[in-house]
Amino acid sequence: MSTATALKLPPQHRPDISPEEWQARLDLAAAYRLGARFGWTDLLGTHFSLRVPGTRDQYLVNPYGLLFEEITASLLVKIDLSGKLLSGAEHGVNPAADRIHGAIYAANPDIASVIHLHSVDGTAVSIQKDGLLPISQNALIILGRTRYYTYGGLDLDDDECSKLTAALGDGRILIMRNHGILTTGRTIGESFSWMFRLEKAAKIQIAALAGGRELTPVDPQVVERTVARGARSYTDDHWSPGARIEWAAFRRKIDREDPGYAQ
Repeated sequence: MSTATALKLPPQHRPDISPEEWQARLDLAAAYRLGARFGWTDLLGTHFSLRVPGTRDQYLVNPYGLLFEEITASLLVKIDLSGKLLSGAEHGVNPAADRIHGAIYAANPDIASVIHLHSVDGTAVSIQKDGLLPISQNALIILGRTRYYTYGGLDLDDDECSKLTAALGDGRILIMRNHGILTTGRTIGESFSWMFRLEKAAKIQIAALAGGRELTPVDPQVVERTVARGARSYTDDHWSPGARIEWAAFRRKIDREDPGYAQ
């Protein structure tokens, strides 16, 4: 089969895209469309990414120049950990995707998905000195997997990337001070579910503080028990059945409301 003929085939039938990669593309494109509906966008910045199945040094990410609502499975860009494009993109990719996502994948072979946002509430929490407060069930569930990274500016050199990955450590959630928020997972379902919970906790915190009334604290023993239980979320050896069930529900939602992502 000639290259010209192959490029005219539907993406899921192209010889350079395995069935496993096509399914990964569908998952990632669905996540972008859901992110658009949840208001997780920031112009052309921020990224969701997913490691190409069966590889250690390749991942899929959005091409620069497209809004989240425009992303489709076939438009996603394949890139390696050195930042080299392995598939076409008119404007390439935002360098921040290569630096942040590539660094995390290189440092953590068990991580297969990364979501990074500059959402209003998430960034607002990142700016507050005490970070995420133990004032809601949503926050308590994720606090045990949450870590903090001190803002190092726009220029993420190798040293700064090392600081970022060290700050994440064994966590799954990274609050990037004065910058934004980030979640990771072994599957798109894990990283997406972590982000959904983080965003909800941040919204609750900002709303509660904006109310101008004294907050009701949670009993310290309850905090300790709930944080410990939440830290065990998605830690089983069967690729998180809970996250799979949650992600399947999200996929059904976007299939009903915006099926164009599957092109």
